[in-house]
Order: sequence, then C-alpha cells, then structure tokens
Amino acid sequence: MRKWRWHLTALAGLLVVALVLVFIVGGDEQQTPTPGLRPPENVPRVLVALGDSTISGEGAGDYEPGTNGENGDWCHRSRNASIHQTGMPDVAMTISLACSGAASAQVGLGEAKQYTEPSQAGRLAVVARQQRVVAVVVAVGANDDPAFAHTLNDCVEAWFDPGKSGCGAAIGKQWQIRIDAMAPKVAKAVSDIKKVMTGAGYRDTDYELVLQSYAAPIAPNVLANLQDLSGCPFRTEDLRWVREVAVPTLTSGIRRAAQEGGARFLDLSRAGEGHEACSNTDQNKEWFRRLAVSWTDLRAQERATHALQESFHPNAAGHAQVGRCLGEFLLTRDKAAICLPGQDGNLHAAPTIGS
Repeated sequence: MRKWRWHLTALAGLLVVALVLVFIVGGDEQQTPTPGLRPPENVPRVLVALGDSTISGEGAGDYEPGTNGENGDWCHRSRNASIHQTGMPDVAMTISLACSGAASAQVGLGEAKQYTEPSQAGRLAVVARQQRVVAVVVAVGANDDPAFAHTLNDCVEAWFDPGKSGCGAAIGKQWQIRIDAMAPKVAKAVSDIKKVMTGAGYRDTDYELVLQSYAAPIAPNVLANLQDLSGCPFRTEDLRWVREVAVPTLTSGIRRAAQEGGARFLDLSRAGEGHEACSNTDQNKEWFRRLAVSWTDLRAQERATHALQESFHPNAAGHAQVGRCLGEFLLTRDKAAICLPGQDGNLHAAPTIGS
C-alpha cells in the first residue's frame, strides 16, 4: 500500500486531463503591425500548438526525441498529438511547442521554464517569422489555479482512505474560485502570443486563434471491476463530480475568457462521452489512458517520479478524434463549436448557440 501511495503521489501535477486547445486573447484593443511588415510569403503554411499535456500529446506515445526525459525534458510531445491529426488541406507542416505540465507563465512571454524549456510564445516568434502560420491552437489553464492534476490525485487518495472526504466534497467549494483566478493568467499568456504574432507582421485576420476546453477523462459509468488500481481508483461520487461539476465549470471559465478576448472557442467537455477511461470492456474503444505505470521508468531512479505521467490523458485514438474535430472547426466560420460523437462514432464539430 505504501508503494502505491508513493506512486500515486508522483501523479500529482501529471494527471492533467484531457484534451486540448485553449487560446484566449487578452485586451480589447486591436494591435497593428509595423507598417510594411507582413507575414512571410513563399514559405510553408503551418499549424502551431502551444500549451500543456492535453495538446503536447501526453499519453499518446511516440514522443519526439529529447522530450521523453532526456536531460530533464519531460514535455512528451507526441507525433500522435491532435495538432498532427487535423487533416487540414493546404498546410505543409504542423508544429508543436507544447509541454506537459505547462502553466500560463511558461506559455506566455517571460523567464518561466517547464522541464528546462523556455517561453513557448518566445519560440513562436521564431516560427512566425520563418513560416506562414495559419492557426495557433493553445491548451493552458489546468496547471494554474485549478491544479487539475493535483485534484485528480486527491480523488485517488480519497479512494484509498474511506475515512477521508471525497475530492468533490473537499474541493468543490473552492472550485469556482480557482477557475476565476485562472482566467486572467491565461488571458495574459494569450495576450503575449498575440503580441508575438503582431510583432511578426500578422494582423488578426491573417491567422486563427482557437481556445479549446478540456475533456473529462473519467465518468460515473466506470466498470465495477476496473474501479480500483487495475484501472480507475476513484469513488463513484468523485467520478460524478469530475464529470458533472469540475469539467463543466472549467469549460465555462474558458468560454468566458474566449468571449472576452475575441477568440474562437472549441468545447471539448463532452468529447470523451462513452469513451472515457475504464468505460468499456474493450480498452481499444477508450480514448483515454487508464492508470498507467511505466515499469521501465520505475526501474531508473531519475525517471521513477514520471512513471505515472501518462495516466488519464487522451491516448493516440483520443488525439486522433480531437484532431478530426479541430480540423472541421478550422474549416468553418463559426465562432464556437462543440465536439460531439456522430452516428459514425467519430467526433465532429457542431455549432453552438452564439457561434
């Protein structure tokens, strides 16, 4: 039991839920590029992803060399990440600058680092001058005040201790306060990104800004024989709180920030319905990782604390579905959309009220 407690403690800060894509533009004033300065021409057209684990591809495997623990870099940028699965026409490359565990301060401009990597917005400045950026998609916020990874870890610890309050009961009263505190930090990071694009000669109409919310990786329909260390060690009431309160509240906060900043908004809150971790007898039908242990990492002292890092993140199939929905959304003029499963079993972008 102590061994599992130690491993589950390592999960804190690593279980950032699922998936992807927050872009909030701060400030009401339209910034104007330097006269005569325009985006580069006759260069590859690219999509760029910035943010945290839900867009870096955590849980999807096949990580880019140098981001799987080498020299302390655990950003886990996956070649299977959603940004690489959009199917967008007339796009030559997809570039990910995202890093697992990133908070708003590292996504924006400044000195903050995540797993040795500097400002993502700073790196975007280089890309925007060398390539023709047609869209910037960002997922950020869960690692700020909501501390969603720590929250899920609290839920797991509550499963271990029957005498302890469930995570929903313990954290519920603070949750809205956390979301409200998160929003301006995300807005600042996105404002920095917009400044970077303006500095590279881009007008707002030259590229798309997409704010995407997070999906719930777990739900009350967990199979009884998997509601333990073999899959999803959560109390039923906490599964319900995550699905019905925590994720919707987080989504509302991100949507509000998108409306205030003028960004397009893609709602992922229901993207995993019917495909959450531990929801199917056939694990291949799930779009999220269950409690996942990298036994290879456990055998190496310098890697052991990251052995649970992939748990409860979208898997390769989940990233493919989110990428499909994102690609559909980018091809529309809709201001907002929600990713919902269609009759074909795949995610599709459906317009939302006010879009």
